Amino acid sequence: MRGWPSCNSPTGPPDATAPGCAFPWQMPQSAAQLVRGTGLRWAAGRGDDIMGSFASRADLKAIEAETAWQDRDLPRSIYAFLSRTKDAHGVRPALSFQLLSAPGSKSETLTWADLHGRVTQAANLFRSLGVGEGDVVAYVLPNSVETAVTLLGGAVAGKVNPINPLLEAEQISAILRETGAKVVVTVRAFPKTDLAQKVAEAVKHAPSVKTVLEVDLLRYLGGVKRLIVPLIRPKNPVDHSANVRDFNAECARQPADRLSFKDGTADRVAALFHTGGTTGMPKVAQHKVSGMIYNGWLGARLLFQPSDVVICPLPLFHVFAAYPILMSMIASGAHVVFPTPQGYRGEGVFDNFWKLVAHWKVTYMVTVPTALSALMQRPVNADVSTLRGAFSGSAPLPVELFHRFEKATGVQIVEGYGLTECTCLVSINPPDGNKKIGSVGLPFPYCEVKILAPDGAGGLRDCAVDEIGEICVDNPGVFAGNTYTEAAKNRDLYAGDRYLRTGDLGRLDADGYLYITGRAKDLIIRGGHNIDPAIIEESLMGHEAVAFVGAIGRPDAHSGEVPCAYVELVKGATVTEAELMDYAARHIHERAALP
Repeated sequence: MRGWPSCNSPTGPPDATAPGCAFPWQMPQSAAQLVRGTGLRWAAGRGDDIMGSFASRADLKAIEAETAWQDRDLPRSIYAFLSRTKDAHGVRPALSFQLLSAPGSKSETLTWADLHGRVTQAANLFRSLGVGEGDVVAYVLPNSVETAVTLLGGAVAGKVNPINPLLEAEQISAILRETGAKVVVTVRAFPKTDLAQKVAEAVKHAPSVKTVLEVDLLRYLGGVKRLIVPLIRPKNPVDHSANVRDFNAECARQPADRLSFKDGTADRVAALFHTGGTTGMPKVAQHKVSGMIYNGWLGARLLFQPSDVVICPLPLFHVFAAYPILMSMIASGAHVVFPTPQGYRGEGVFDNFWKLVAHWKVTYMVTVPTALSALMQRPVNADVSTLRGAFSGSAPLPVELFHRFEKATGVQIVEGYGLTECTCLVSINPPDGNKKIGSVGLPFPYCEVKILAPDGAGGLRDCAVDEIGEICVDNPGVFAGNTYTEAAKNRDLYAGDRYLRTGDLGRLDADGYLYITGRAKDLIIRGGHNIDPAIIEESLMGHEAVAFVGAIGRPDAHSGEVPCAYVELVKGATVTEAELMDYAARHIHERAALP
């Protein structure tokens, strides 16, 4: 199972070298049985809301043939998108958050009506602080109810800019300067985190920021902990000229039943997601309202129903949680659960994960391969019979890990593909058709994928069936000509001024299935011999003592690079380097790839 890592890893440190923020995402083999015959989605009687499935390219073309994308009866603004869901599912649970990982610990759940009111207040607040459609609200937050409210409220009032809280102050400041953010939402100083201190330092060097709104996580605590935290809370840093206010207190002063401004319906940029940032200036991708709603429509049309419960321990600064999950929840009326501010990083999350699935009666889980590896080292110690599927993203999913997960849970994971630059989704293995191992599936409706290669005359040509070339994409999530905020970064980024050049190498087979075969930055070049790291990683993953593998090229004076493998063992397992080298020699059939 092969995809590409995100530059903002949800469970590891941010990775500026990760290629293009592309990532795979997965869906269960049995999805066809789950979605068949479930009827209408958000608003009864709307033709666009009928959920379907697909088994082949012909099915995708049939969905497209229903009507042109621009003619679909879909909301034209994020506020209208959320309002339609509130009208159809107002009393149903929309979003739940718990600060601690123990099942049954204190949590907060908003209905769709509650969430709509909170987003309305936040959008009104941002407008009162001078944020117009062209202005930016940034947030540097761990997961919480306020994080989702800020994401949506920021997109309603202006442009929302999620920022990875794991970045250092210098990188946070660089993003704030690049986007020209007027307002920053972050946490109030809290024990065991230096985020408030980092953001204060970043704001000091971002003169466009006029207001900092603080979220106090204390309100999620109960009992003795609620009494202790104020006694040990670090001093709140204010070493900048921005006005500091309490986010929830300020929101409470705003009307929740109406916007205080006219909601625009013209398609516009509503979100800015950075695609790097550990060193130097990250790229900032621009996402339009239509692309955000497109991602949600796909989730509602092809997978989720209002009765679904999705557990998402991934961060809301990442497109995977923001679009395929949160936007799909809005489109379908389903319920999403965010456990702990740090998600999988939260204390006790791995040990309690299956109990959380049972407690919330989860039907779908969202994860990444490193988290899956950790979960597979723990017994499935709860009743997870409600679990119908899993999504995995942000990094390649090794075949062996795929099989371990299926054996442990009975849920099969199949692969798909998406990129930050495309406002996320591109392709998926069909829920009601042939799932080809190693493929990232068929392009979604209204998504066209081309495989292009140099034509020898300075241009590009279409590749033949199964011929490898660069994957290029056009869909409603591609903002052709303006993918990045910095114009220079958009040069040579498109083929035919329309297709986004992803930088990923791949092929399309005779049935239209997309395969990712490599990426120039990932290749290990040993004496002129190109080596795919996946060959090493997937071979070593077959060893019973191995939990996870990462292969890279190590500089070498003679060969330029030689392959080097980093191996994490299953908890409690022992194996020698010599034994692993012997195993590699027997299972890696490309001699140059031996690490």
